[in-house]
Amino acid sequence: QVQLVESGGGLVQPGGSLRLSCAASGSIFSIYAMAWYRQAPGKQRELVAIMTRGGSINYADSVKGRFTISRDNAKNTVYLQMNSLKREDTAVYYCNADIQSAWNKEAVNYWGQGTQVTVSS
Repeated sequence: QVQLVESGGGLVQPGGSLRLSCAASGSIFSIYAMAWYRQAPGKQRELVAIMTRGGSINYADSVKGRFTISRDNAKNTVYLQMNSLKREDTAVYYCNADIQSAWNKEAVNYWGQGTQVTVSS
């Protein structure tokens, strides 16, 4: 069984920073793209940032220059460094990854359980 577990969410003041982590565990053969999504109340889930195994990165326009995605392939972990946070960044942040397990030839898309980020004074 493959799992994604996020950590690092919380309450932060506008202008502050947070770092989210997402660790994949289980019988993993290979991890391809890893990404962060978010969903604010009453809104659809949206892509925040995505990083391929080879290092290609894309960001949502709303977070460019403020957020940085990175990954440690040896630890099966992806990070999201969030700086200059704004109230509109408040959302549940979800980790997402395409993972090939040890017992499946095809990669499967997995989601984490989500972690709350609240930006408020």
